[in-house]
Amino acid sequence: MSAATVRRSTPARLTLLLTATSLGAVACGSGASPGGPSVEIETIGDTTIVRTLSGSVWGSEATLVPEVSIGELEGPDEYLFGRIWSLAVDNDRNVYVFDEQAQHVRVFDAVGTYVRTLGGRGEGPGEFDRAEAIAVFPDGRLAVRDPGNMRVQLFDPVTGQTEEWEYNSGNHYRAGAPLYTDVRGRTFLLTSDQSREDVVIVLGSDGTHLDTLPEPSMDYEQFTVRAEQTTGESSSSVTARVPFTHGFFWAVHPGGHFLTGLSSDYRVDLGRDEGVLRIERNYDPVPVSDGERDHERESLVRMIRFSVPGWTWDGSRIPDHKPVFQDLLVGRDGRILVRLSTEGQRVENEDYDPENPFSDPVTWRTSIRYDVFESDGTYLGVVVPPDEFSASPKPVFDGDYVWAVARDELGVERVVRYRIEVDDAARAGD
Repeated sequence: MSAATVRRSTPARLTLLLTATSLGAVACGSGASPGGPSVEIETIGDTTIVRTLSGSVWGSEATLVPEVSIGELEGPDEYLFGRIWSLAVDNDRNVYVFDEQAQHVRVFDAVGTYVRTLGGRGEGPGEFDRAEAIAVFPDGRLAVRDPGNMRVQLFDPVTGQTEEWEYNSGNHYRAGAPLYTDVRGRTFLLTSDQSREDVVIVLGSDGTHLDTLPEPSMDYEQFTVRAEQTTGESSSSVTARVPFTHGFFWAVHPGGHFLTGLSSDYRVDLGRDEGVLRIERNYDPVPVSDGERDHERESLVRMIRFSVPGWTWDGSRIPDHKPVFQDLLVGRDGRILVRLSTEGQRVENEDYDPENPFSDPVTWRTSIRYDVFESDGTYLGVVVPPDEFSASPKPVFDGDYVWAVARDELGVERVVRYRIEVDDAARAGD
């Protein structure tokens, strides 16, 4: 660490300014770029702050190269998808695809060949009633969150046996919320308790109830608009979030701790047994263009007036800048993914219907970008997916590979395995 400068202030506070990558990160089969990122490490109590001032390990933007595609517009039923809501991948790169429309999970091997179908509609063993999300345990078992049957349904790929773990879902559905498992075989279920407060239930590897935790949260000012209308004895109200205001995000790391962040700042906290790791990065927020701001405002007003005619804007001003990030993800290998906000691009709506009050002649499209960090806070760089890549359902990251839903111009869904690729020539020139 000869390139580091040490500053000391108090015994509880230690700062290191690093001009080389000293956190041991190596990505995509090659070493760090010359000099690596400039990093400041600060320790305050049990919190270690890793702050990237500039640069990255990769030294240039990484792209995603498609390697395997699963799904067809026409062909055998096994390769036709309705609505893909959740993906999972095991240690052998077998892919599990939960189709919400069909209410079953299809299994494909590492090269995309269909293997089997698990589940189906019903209330019996191995069946689903409004299932939502899937996850794979370290031992290869597949877990399916099924609030309709108020249970987690398990499938053992070795024995073919099924098992049911009951939990009180309250028949509350969490479409889009992932199901998490950790390296110790624990399951983390987002649900509601008897007082209708959101909680996270932790189950052991055998389904034993281990703990009930409050859903991660943070006190912060939320900016909303509200419309109310009273007609005779009936009343109605609509509350909506002001566009481009920040929010709170969380995920469960494979180590079994929460990853959390408020998107007003580039600051992400990862719980650890030994304390909190805080990841920060110097970053300029993305400005909101006048056109995109006007579009979002007009769309929100139109939506609210559908329920409360004549309503006029009475909420907070739409911000000049977008929140720093839009989501937090964790990879199977422990990497941390921060989905960044990006500039909007004005696009003509080919499906515009002037008779439909919710149809706009133009839309605003944003590209998808992920900042990638190692679990020790080392900033690897940014990944830029192709246009067909979808951030919903949440992609599965694992080392240099990403599995995600891709949608073509007809809206046909496929599951694609991508390889993260860094331009070595560009990196060498940094």
